[in-house]
Amino acid sequence: MQSRVAIEKQFRLTRIGLFVVWAILSAIIVAWSVSSAKERALSDVMQKAGETLSVQTEILSGVLDKYRLLPPLLARQSSIRALFVRDVEGNAQSIDARRVAEVTSSMSAAMDVAFFFPDGEMLANARGSVAERSEGLPQLIEAAMQGRLGRAALSNDRGERTYAFSSGVRREGKFTGVVIVYVDFYRVEAAWALSARRIFVTDKSGTVFLANDPDWRLKSLSDLRQTGGVDRYLIDGRFEDRLDLVRRLPLLEWDLHVLADPAPVAAARLSAATIATLISLLAGMIALVVLRRNEGLTIKARTDRAIALRLERVVRDRTRALSITNQTLSKEVQVRREAEERLRKTQDELVQTAKLAALGQMSTALSHEYNQPLAAIRSYADNALRFLDRGALSEVSGNLSRINGLVERMAELSRTLLSFSRKPGASIGPVPLGTIIDEALLLARPRARAAGIADIHVGAGVSGVHVLGGRIRLGQVFVNLVNNAIDALSGRADARVEIDARREGDRVLVTVIDNGPGIEPERLHKVFEPFFTTKGVGEGIGIGLSIVDNIIRDFGGTITVSNRPEGGACFTIDLQAADGPDEMPEGKLLPTSASAAV
Repeated sequence: MQSRVAIEKQFRLTRIGLFVVWAILSAIIVAWSVSSAKERALSDVMQKAGETLSVQTEILSGVLDKYRLLPPLLARQSSIRALFVRDVEGNAQSIDARRVAEVTSSMSAAMDVAFFFPDGEMLANARGSVAERSEGLPQLIEAAMQGRLGRAALSNDRGERTYAFSSGVRREGKFTGVVIVYVDFYRVEAAWALSARRIFVTDKSGTVFLANDPDWRLKSLSDLRQTGGVDRYLIDGRFEDRLDLVRRLPLLEWDLHVLADPAPVAAARLSAATIATLISLLAGMIALVVLRRNEGLTIKARTDRAIALRLERVVRDRTRALSITNQTLSKEVQVRREAEERLRKTQDELVQTAKLAALGQMSTALSHEYNQPLAAIRSYADNALRFLDRGALSEVSGNLSRINGLVERMAELSRTLLSFSRKPGASIGPVPLGTIIDEALLLARPRARAAGIADIHVGAGVSGVHVLGGRIRLGQVFVNLVNNAIDALSGRADARVEIDARREGDRVLVTVIDNGPGIEPERLHKVFEPFFTTKGVGEGIGIGLSIVDNIIRDFGGTITVSNRPEGGACFTIDLQAADGPDEMPEGKLLPTSASAAV
């Protein structure tokens, strides 16, 4: 016990030291991970914002460079110079000048193109109100008179913003007018609007001249920004942290700004801190588990040595008892072997009993299926005796032929009953549905008349229809279904059985309907199970519908049962449709004309 206490104390001190080392290393790792993630994320954000800044700088410079060259080119054209020549009465060619301004403005996509005289009088302009209001005109004319390219950023209280370039028109060395081109920034701002970042331009006074946010335009940057440790800008009605990248445009005296969202930096720091913390926790847990395992192994080794000494004494004491127990077990083994031998014999007897039970079921099925043909044979035999007494040999021969057909049918039924337990080998082929139903009714109608049922109606849909099946076994299906209907209708004055068929694509649906009481809903799913019956004792064993189901399955079809809303049961048989005559008959059946003799 003292040894175990010492071991636990030693490992406790080790765990404390391990925790201190783990805490220090974890803090260092988390701090380094957060710093590295911040630098990488900030570099990525700045790089993407810098790329946007460079692209937009080039776009803005390109737009302005395009219009910067237009006024000098126009001023040097003789056709433009001619526009500023006044006639004797002092009138200028304002109509031609306006047409030239409109064409130039349309072709260059400028906001406006205007022509002014040195005194500030407008000769013509293409469109717009900026030129008509003469905003910034003195500054532009003065630069043109000095031979420089005039430029000015213009805006008014109507929210119109443009950048104007001017160039002087000289004729024979004399300053005669000014060409001014006003730049439209609509397309630039429309392109900026596709960017998720805030992009704007401020002039030397700190006013936002261009922006992809309409609410920022012509507002002072100081009203949109809160300075502090991190600049905060007014975004969608509230101030948010943003990183401001600025590019100076010296010729324009503008600053192009791109605001980058620092949220990815914070997210990267949080993600790095989380991952580093989880890794540190996992490493600490692994170290703790290993330490606890070593502690357990050490204690277990000490304990095992103590237990081993005790076990040696116990083993010596029990060896004698085991010798006695071995003798007892030998006797029990012998007894168990004898019991297993008796069990095997009993199992063999049970198998034999099961075979006898199966034979009994087959005998029951044969008895059930032979009752109807035997009754018909007896009727034909009695009629044959009467015909012999009368000397009607032709009628006797007909009855004997029918008896022969029924005997052949009974032989086929015997083979069919075997298919209840295994798939039969009887051939199938196209068979006439109407003929088979007529032949089945020859056996069923006498029993129906005896039960007081005179109405068995066969619909016109069965005529001329061929299905894939076996002639004898398919007839057996309809005999069983009609007999079931007769049992259900026994004692009803308005008893009626209907058989009809319809073709749907390559399938034929045959229905057998009665107007009896129907089947209880909770028993519908059991009617095709072997030996299930709703009849009384001695009236049936419930094997007929099971045989029907097996026969239909052999033909590749299905049979279902349902209750009709108006009362009675409906059996629906789904069979494969076939074309052509009966190619593979299963045996000889009764001719349809034999019904007269039943």
